[in-house]
Amino acid sequence: MDVHEELLRGQAEVWQFMFAFTYSMALKSAVELRLADIMHSHGCPITLSQLASRIDSSCPDISHLARIMRMLVYKGIFAAHHPSDGGDETLYGTTHISKWLLHDSELSLAPMILVQNNQWLLAPWHYLSQCVKKGGIPFRKAHGSTFWDFASQNPQFNNLFNEAMACTTKITMKAFVSHYKVDGFNNIRSMVDVGGGTGTALAEIVKSYPHIKGINFDLQHVIATAPTHEGVSHVGGDMFDAIPNADAVFMKWILHDWGDEACIKILKNCRKAIPEKIGKVIIVDIVLQPDGSGLFDETRLVFDLLMMVDLSGGKERTELEWKKILENGGFPRYRIIKIPALLWIVEAYPE
Repeated sequence: MDVHEELLRGQAEVWQFMFAFTYSMALKSAVELRLADIMHSHGCPITLSQLASRIDSSCPDISHLARIMRMLVYKGIFAAHHPSDGGDETLYGTTHISKWLLHDSELSLAPMILVQNNQWLLAPWHYLSQCVKKGGIPFRKAHGSTFWDFASQNPQFNNLFNEAMACTTKITMKAFVSHYKVDGFNNIRSMVDVGGGTGTALAEIVKSYPHIKGINFDLQHVIATAPTHEGVSHVGGDMFDAIPNADAVFMKWILHDWGDEACIKILKNCRKAIPEKIGKVIIVDIVLQPDGSGLFDETRLVFDLLMMVDLSGGKERTELEWKKILENGGFPRYRIIKIPALLWIVEAYPE
C-alpha cells in the first residue's frame, strides 16, 4: 500500500469512527419501533408498507423508515430480499443479529440497547476528555450525583437499568448453568447472590438445582421492585457492611463496579459469610484479554471504558488484577472457567 492509499484509508476510517454513533441510534430506533417483533410475528419477509402499517403510529413516515432500514440492512441487522419475479417491492426479514432485538424473547438485548443509548447514559461521555485533564467521574459531572444515587432517586432510570441487567443476566446464566457443571454445586445447600438485583440470576440457578436455598441480597430500593421467585428470598442490605451467611457467595457483574480497595472490602465480607472448609465465591465477570481477538474481547474493552465513565473506581480486570484483589480479600486460590459468553467464571476459595 503506497502512502497516498494509506492516507486515504486512514481518512475513511476516521469518518467511520466519527459517525459510529449512528449505528447505535439506528439500532435503538429499531428496538423502539419493534421492527424485529413485527417481522417475527409476520412469519415471513415483509414489505416496507406492511412494516410501516404495524408500527404504533397513526401516520408513520415511510420515507424515514426506508432510509433507516437501508442502513440496518447494510449493517446486517435486517435482510433485504429483492423480488425475482420482477416486482417492485423489496421484502425485509430478520437475521441472526435482529433475533436479539425481540422484546418478548427469552434471550434479548433490547432492554440493554435502550438503557445504554438513553440520554442519561450518553451525557457522561461528553466529559471524558475533561476527566482526563482534571480527574473526576464523567457521570457525576453530567448529573451531579453518583450512578447509584441517581438510580435510587430516579424510578424511571432505575427500572430501565434493572430491566437491562435482567436481560443480560438471562443470557449469561444460560451459558453459566450449562457450563458450570453439577460438581460446581456439590456441598452447596445455600447460596447468596450479592448485588443480585431483582433475583433473575439466582432464580435460574435454583430452578436447575432446587436443593439450593437462594438468598437474593441487594440494596433496599432494588429489591423493592423484585418479583417473587420460587426458592429465593429477598434480603435488603449493604455488602460493605455485612453479607448474609451461606455455603457460597455468587456475584455476577458486581466487582467490576468498584475499585480495588472497595473490592477487597467486599471480598473480606464474603470470606466472613462462608464456611471455612467448603465455602467459596463464584464470580461471573469480565476477564480482560487486551490483545485477544475472540468474539467478545473488543466488547470487554468497551465495558472497561463504560465503568470509567459511569462509576467511581469501576473497571474491568486482567487475570493478574483479579489474582491481586482475590489474595488481598482472603482468597489465595482460584481458577478461571471460560464459558461462551461475554463474562467468564472466577471461582475462589479461602484456602
